[in-house]
Amino acid sequence: MKKKELYEQVTAYFMQAMPEAKTELHYGNNFQLLVAVMLSAQCTDRRVNMVTPRLFEDYPTAEAMAEATPEVLLDYIGSVSYPNSKAAHLVATAKMLQAEYQGEVPSTLEELTRLPGVGRKTANVVQSVAFQKAAMAVDTHVFRVSHRIGLVPARCTTPYAVERELVRNIPKELITRAHHWLILHGRYVCQARRPKCEQCGLRPYCERNLRKL
Repeated sequence: MKKKELYEQVTAYFMQAMPEAKTELHYGNNFQLLVAVMLSAQCTDRRVNMVTPRLFEDYPTAEAMAEATPEVLLDYIGSVSYPNSKAAHLVATAKMLQAEYQGEVPSTLEELTRLPGVGRKTANVVQSVAFQKAAMAVDTHVFRVSHRIGLVPARCTTPYAVERELVRNIPKELITRAHHWLILHGRYVCQARRPKCEQCGLRPYCERNLRKL
């Protein structure tokens, strides 16, 4: 099967199976989205959603969080992964947003990645979800699923290489949804250790299954 045909068939499947795919993180504004995404690094969305209600109630904006200290925030986010560094990054990011962006979250990759604790993946999520930009964030789920179903070749060994390949082949208007398609498929079906192949509508295209034939 040619690459173009594979992408068309995978896209058609997801459009039918997950027409309304979106982030599972809970947030009320762009700043809260940024905070939630920063907290979700190497942590589950479920865990993040457990800690953010109290955090956002007391610190709903960059202005409010800029007045906090990492020690104070640690009491709110202590159950997420790497809480000490994340608490420090949240306060530093809030202070930079206040000082340089009037408390608003910027929309460009270059500006977002200047913020403490914000890497390319986090910046791409914010661009995609908050600003509807054609940005593809590659986490472990996207990386795994893309390889298993053959969307990217084995030579794409880094998240950036996978990102470039996906953006090159997915129609621009679908990239935002495709980001969520791949994440949710990896989270609930194409899991790392025990993929639920019997439930997978993409099984005919899966490199994992092709190797078994």
